[in-house]
Parts: sequence; structure tokens; C-alpha cells
Amino acid sequence: MSPRRSDPLIRPTLIDIGARLMSEEGPRALSTRRLAAEAGCSTMAVYTHFGGMSGLVREMVHEGFARLQVHFSHVLDTSDPVADMALLGRAYRYNAHRNPHLYSIMFGTSTHAGFSLTEEDRQYGRYTLAKVVHTAHRCITDGRFSTDDPELVAHHMWTALHGLVTLELGHYLIPPYDPDRCFESQLVNLMTSAGDSRAAASRSVAASLLRLVGEVEDVNGDARAEGAARP
Repeated sequence: MSPRRSDPLIRPTLIDIGARLMSEEGPRALSTRRLAAEAGCSTMAVYTHFGGMSGLVREMVHEGFARLQVHFSHVLDTSDPVADMALLGRAYRYNAHRNPHLYSIMFGTSTHAGFSLTEEDRQYGRYTLAKVVHTAHRCITDGRFSTDDPELVAHHMWTALHGLVTLELGHYLIPPYDPDRCFESQLVNLMTSAGDSRAAASRSVAASLLRLVGEVEDVNGDARAEGAARP
């Protein structure tokens, strides 16, 4: 069965299947024949939608960041910018859990022969930090953070949480220092390292957890649909 251009699901389906194959079985598992068999379409779908295998892998990277951006965009600006910042951290972790195969490819952890991340690809991913920088600036303006460099705060958030989430997905974090315990503690520590008091940071981090379902956990379908709509 050949894919129809009007089918809104074939494109993200190929991306998800391709990412899963690379993550679970390695780059050699990724072939047009295997993709077509699992997606129920013709092998031409890869060329029609991505121009070839390298184009598909590059789109996996872009799709992963697009889904992350959708989750970030649903985090509201409230009167508690530190809670907003903590919720962005939760959104990052949630996106990784919902899209673990894409997550391993977004940062070049999984690669395919003939493909390597370009500076343009990496810059595409860096754009997702804009919301985090914006929120860090609000924390500074509100007097909660003492630093004067919101971009550095955003990078500290990114590097710290990326490391934690990577260890979590690799099942390295076990009781008594399980993922939830480490994550909650890390959020508070990140806020205090930027200048917030521990008491205030703890309250804001706790408040962000109460917003997780309403602002982040129910938007994964929207994230996938937005990816499908991209050319």
C-alpha cells in the first residue's frame, strides 16, 4: 500500500519506527525495506517524504526537538517564575520519557552510516532554549535569581537535567537514589544555585508538580500532530 500525501500519520510513523529501530537494534536495522514493512507502506515513502535515509535521520533529530518545543510552549508564564522554570524541567523529562528513541538520536548518541549532525542541526536544537532563557530572565527580574546571565542559567538547567535524564533512561538510578528523588532534589539545587532561597525554591518546585498534568502531560498528542504537519 503506497502512502498518500494526505495521510497525516505516515510521516511521523516512519520517524518513530526509524528511531525505535536505531535505538533498539542499532543503525544497521534501519533500511527502507524494514521501515516499509513495519509502517505498512511502500519503500518509496522514505524518498517521497525525506529524500532518502540521511534525510529521515536528520528529520528524527528535528522532530525530537519539535516535540520538546511543543511541551515547552504549553508551560504558562505565571506569577511564580521559579515554578515555571521547574515545570520546564519537568517538561524536558516528560518529553524524554514519551519519546525515548528520538531522545537518543537528538544529541547524536545514535547515528547512521553516512549521517552526522551538522552545526545547523545543533542550532535547530538550541532554539528550544529560548523559552528557558525567557523564564530565567523573569526569575532574575523578579528578584528570585541573583545571577545576571539568563542564558547561562538556561544552559545549567539543560546540562544538569540532560545528564540526569540520560542516566534515568539508562536505568542507572536505583533506590534509595531513584530517578524521582534525584530529579526533585536536582530541581531545588538548580534554583538555589541561581540565587533563590532553599525554602522558596522548595515551595516553587512543589507547586510546579501540581501543574504537570494540566500543562504538560496532556499535550503529547499535540506534539506528535505538530510534527506531522511539518513539511
